[in-house]
Amino acid sequence: MSRDAPVEEDTELERDESVHSRPAVEPVRVLMVAGGTGGHIFPALAVAEELRRRSAVGEAGKPGYEIQFLGTGRGLEARLVPAADFPLRTVSAAGLKGIGGWRKARNLLVLPRSAVETAVILGKFRPDVVVGVGGYVAGPAVLEAALVGIPTLLIEPNAVSGFTNRVLAPVVRLAAVGFKETAEFYGAKAVVTGHAVRRAFFSVPPREHVLPYTILVLGGSQGSAAINDCVVRSLALFSKWDERPRFIHQTGERDYNSVRQAYQERGFPAEVVAFIEDVPGAFARADLVISRAGANTVGELAAAGKAAVLIPFPGATDQHQLGNARALARVGGARIIEQHELTPERLAAEVRDLFAAPGKLTEMERAARSLARPDAASRIVDLIEELAGKR
Repeated sequence: MSRDAPVEEDTELERDESVHSRPAVEPVRVLMVAGGTGGHIFPALAVAEELRRRSAVGEAGKPGYEIQFLGTGRGLEARLVPAADFPLRTVSAAGLKGIGGWRKARNLLVLPRSAVETAVILGKFRPDVVVGVGGYVAGPAVLEAALVGIPTLLIEPNAVSGFTNRVLAPVVRLAAVGFKETAEFYGAKAVVTGHAVRRAFFSVPPREHVLPYTILVLGGSQGSAAINDCVVRSLALFSKWDERPRFIHQTGERDYNSVRQAYQERGFPAEVVAFIEDVPGAFARADLVISRAGANTVGELAAAGKAAVLIPFPGATDQHQLGNARALARVGGARIIEQHELTPERLAAEVRDLFAAPGKLTEMERAARSLARPDAASRIVDLIEELAGKR
């Protein structure tokens, strides 16, 4: 399916109830609820891919899976989910955390509509299991499913649980958590599965660190103005090195033109793009990653075994990015620069220190990979199967 394929309409949710159209074993219907940012969507896609893989392999007498996604029509899911060839159903949704005044009042008015639209989709699709990956779109769907007795699973990739997942914790059946630090919050419901990331990240080959070094700059799926600005201002310092590093820089749409122009004006070899489609390929070409510290990014760094300088987003709910970064730094896989300490001089000094002794990069890569769980998506699907067996 093309990445620009239109979102299917709800009218297509009507199921063919003809006995002759049904397989010998009814498929398990799984509704994946994820939207807004890549941090919510990519883990859900990794789990959905594992569900699809198991359906393709198939075992006699075992059901396959019918998978649908629930999100909004304006987030990244509107592009990424159809591109992965999964159907996407959309509802009206708006966030409440971290805002106030008229914006909060306006978003509160969206909740009744969101609840009604979600109820219609649950009634038509009739999922056997609902899987939520956080974000405001997950709240109504997981809550409504739990209230009518549909088994529910939360995927919590962050070291510190997000607002929506904390609210949903009392009503869900199980919680698949990425870090062991998070398990205590969910008690007996928690299963430490690790981070579900796409299989391609586990296939990134080890890199031989030789001059000229390559730096990959990521600011999250929408880019980071603070990181973009600091890297651009750091170029004057990097230009004084005997061998200038090369850059692969994901800027986000907003800063793309200005960042691209900055590299050109300073004569730096750089690939500047608004959004990187093939992140595993970019990882394979990089000696060091400069990035935010979303849970999905940290999971991908661990899976690929990449050394990183992490700059957690200070506005993240409950500082969960800082918690993610500390989990990776604790094992030696990353260095942290908090944003209030981020300067061109500090950033260039951290990079120079690592490039001066490439052995440090190799040690960090080995440490990062120690956090990876190649079977994370498979373990989460095991939990879905467990819940489906109790439906």
